[in-house]
Amino acid sequence: MTIKLIAIGKTDHSSLQELINEYQKRLGFYIKFELEIIPDIKNSKHLSEAEQKEKEGNLILQKLKPTDALILLDENGKQFDSVGFSNYLQKHMNSGIKQLVFVIGGPYGFSPTVYQKAQGKISLSKMTFSHQMVRLFVIEQIYRAFTILRNEPYHHR
Repeated sequence: MTIKLIAIGKTDHSSLQELINEYQKRLGFYIKFELEIIPDIKNSKHLSEAEQKEKEGNLILQKLKPTDALILLDENGKQFDSVGFSNYLQKHMNSGIKQLVFVIGGPYGFSPTVYQKAQGKISLSKMTFSHQMVRLFVIEQIYRAFTILRNEPYHHR
């Protein structure tokens, strides 16, 4: 199985990007992992919230294969502790899907079309984080999940 993370907009902070790169590298020991960045919508200041979500949604949907399992990072999604999330990943791996895709949307969330296509929603916290930080948090939690599943010491250092 491949795990893919799709995010809207580039990471501006080099220190965050270094950490993202580090966890991507670590994840490579456990599973095929891809991070795909969709560029910010140009001239988004001239678009309504709904128009921006629709444009971003179309770009997200273009990146998906029909067999992908789509999970949205959404404030109204299910919350897990790290062990629960590792079990969630294990269930997806056991299901035989080829690619599990997590998506971090734009500033206004997702279009109705993307919500309809999704098989699930996950919330990292009730707090709001920058989209750039969420990338790091998601990748680190996926890495942590694999260390939990392998009973490695990272989780309780």
